[in-house]
Amino acid sequence: MRVDRISTNSRGGEVATTTVLSSRWFIAASGVLMQVALGAVYAWSVFRIPLTRAYGWTISEVTMAFELAILVLGLAAFFGGAWMRRAGPRPIAVLAAFLYGLGTILAGQSHTVACLYVSYGVIAGAGLGLGYIVPVATLIRWFPDKRGMITGIAVAGFGAGALVTAPIAETLIAAVGLPVTFAVLGISYFVIIILAAIFMRNPPVGYAPDGARLSSAGASVVQNLTLSQAARTWQWYGLWLVLFLNTVAGIAIISQASPMAQEISHVSSVKAAGLVGIISIANGAGRFLWAWFSDAIGRKRVFVTMFLVQAAAFMLLSNVTSFVSLAILSFIILLCYGGGFGTMPAFAADYFGSKDIGSIYGLILTAWGVAGVVGPSAMAHVREATSQYQGALRVMALITFVSAILPLLLHPPVTLRSAGDRSILDAVKH
Repeated sequence: MRVDRISTNSRGGEVATTTVLSSRWFIAASGVLMQVALGAVYAWSVFRIPLTRAYGWTISEVTMAFELAILVLGLAAFFGGAWMRRAGPRPIAVLAAFLYGLGTILAGQSHTVACLYVSYGVIAGAGLGLGYIVPVATLIRWFPDKRGMITGIAVAGFGAGALVTAPIAETLIAAVGLPVTFAVLGISYFVIIILAAIFMRNPPVGYAPDGARLSSAGASVVQNLTLSQAARTWQWYGLWLVLFLNTVAGIAIISQASPMAQEISHVSSVKAAGLVGIISIANGAGRFLWAWFSDAIGRKRVFVTMFLVQAAAFMLLSNVTSFVSLAILSFIILLCYGGGFGTMPAFAADYFGSKDIGSIYGLILTAWGVAGVVGPSAMAHVREATSQYQGALRVMALITFVSAILPLLLHPPVTLRSAGDRSILDAVKH
């Protein structure tokens, strides 16, 4: 790891006089590793049937543990982001490792649904939120020149977590049972996140990569706003709503993937379970691809495109009967779902600066928690009311189509520093 010359300013802060090169990619790799461990939460469906058989709980009761974990994740991400500003990323990552690992281990010892909710929903969920915000907020600072790409890479690990964890968990459950499986996974999560936490640190003050100006608006046109300043702008609420709507659409599919496939395409439960793996790949890939694309065409255009693509996919999905068509369209929707998480951190940094992005984006992530409850419930209720998934899918098509208007209304809450910044701001706006 190479750190080039560092000088000290008049206030005692470090200022990078050249660049820090190899270190930021090593930190990025550590962040991806951390996100893979955290993203194992998306493999929760693997535990649904074993838990119902072992303790007599209903599918809805077991699913609630996942929904609660996502809700707590959003809240914990905000507190973690606010704490990062004072303590740096490493202490938050260490606490995340402890809570996520402990909550997972205790979930395996839960013999009542209330204990499951406390252990996995609250304790593990808090670890998830604290851990999730660390690499996102840290890497935005290390990669001001590639915000979309780097946040996409980081959270792609989260989307791919289920792909890695699901087959391991299934094998362990069959071989050693639920309690030991939860214990093995919990210890593994703890070790992986602790190892990644060792390398989590913020860049020197004034750091910029080769080709970027250290203190210019090129890396960030806006001034660095605090959380309280950002929360007083309507744009913050606009970004929250954009993430909420995009998440509702995707998580509705995630929550109903297997039963929807069985009802619409009349496949076996085993084949329907394969859809979960397919959409996990889409979830991870979309986080990188759309975020990387946003560096080229702008965050607004990416979200408008994703909403319109989802609207078309949901409408087509309501008229298909083959499993292949269902899988392809679900894949497209989950590409956009993942794309929202990959693109939004950079979107927020474009508007509010990167200095306090941990707490600002952490609070925006509460949209994920709320959507994690609203999306599955809405899909289930409309399905029950219409006695078929087709009606629910058409409702989602309408919601995503109308949602495409919202990103068009957004613009940065800034005052131009100079006429020379006007062209840069235009690029951010579009």
